[in-house]
Amino acid sequence: MGSKIDIELTAGRKMPALGFGTWHASEEEITKAMEEALEAGYRHIDCAPVYLNEAAIGRVLKRWMDAGRVTREELFIVTKLPPTGNRPGGPEKFLKKSLKDLQLEYVDLYLVHTPFAFEEVGDELHPTDEEGNFRMDNSTDHIKVWADMEAEVAAGRAKAIGLSNFNIKQIKRVLDHAKVPVANLQIELHAYFQQNDLVKFCKSKGIAVTAYSPLGSRGFVKLMGKTEVIPTIMDNSTILRISEKHEKTPAQIALRFIIQRGIAAIPKSTNGDRMRKNIDIFDFELDEDDMEALRALDQSSNGRVCDFSFIKGACSHPEFPF
Repeated sequence: MGSKIDIELTAGRKMPALGFGTWHASEEEITKAMEEALEAGYRHIDCAPVYLNEAAIGRVLKRWMDAGRVTREELFIVTKLPPTGNRPGGPEKFLKKSLKDLQLEYVDLYLVHTPFAFEEVGDELHPTDEEGNFRMDNSTDHIKVWADMEAEVAAGRAKAIGLSNFNIKQIKRVLDHAKVPVANLQIELHAYFQQNDLVKFCKSKGIAVTAYSPLGSRGFVKLMGKTEVIPTIMDNSTILRISEKHEKTPAQIALRFIIQRGIAAIPKSTNGDRMRKNIDIFDFELDEDDMEALRALDQSSNGRVCDFSFIKGACSHPEFPF
């Protein structure tokens, strides 16, 4: 395995370019997967309350730290403000809950998970009405929420803060009022959906980008009942050709492409062999011919899979980002 690569964040902090995604995994699955991920060398762990598994992740992290197998300083832990907390007072309440579940004193990066908000209904993270529509809170105020995110940095509970699933207009609004810089934007990004304009904007503002679903969003395709009309990234002829050239797996090529663009990636897997291969991408480089061929795979907005159609009612929210 070659030397790892870090992504520069604001204030001189660094984030491992290859992280481990934890979405869509039960407590039992994530417990086993976290053990294997840490064994494989993952130190950047991406979490969120809406994944419903932070307590299980916390137990594994504590076990490893108590045994001296990893130090807190070696870990880079990310979690997110859920849509149901996307209002003044939410960042403190929900970050304290995440820290309790993760058994940590701070997270390295705290993100606003979505630009839209749900109503707060008791302890429900996904409040819905009788028809199954999510109960949307249309009063979302990004400026006030960001001020509360900044307070979490001042309190020491978050080392850096950022956004997720925001568009350029929404990011600009936050930047216009931010006292603590936006350190990171996490978005769907892969070979079929390269987000070039958004990435260029973020780089111009010193905002690091993290790609979720970097291998093509198969989980979202299934969740939203979509039919894939183009070959999956793993079956794409261009990626297969480049994988043969470098004697690497298609997934390694797809991930290396993202990393070489200066973007972090957080592939999710519960398969130990795939986890080890996904992180083993630092001993080779794609040449310019490879990069050009991969850039040509971009489907622009047609490549988007996570359009939040599984959140019934989201598209009517005034801050729906797409």
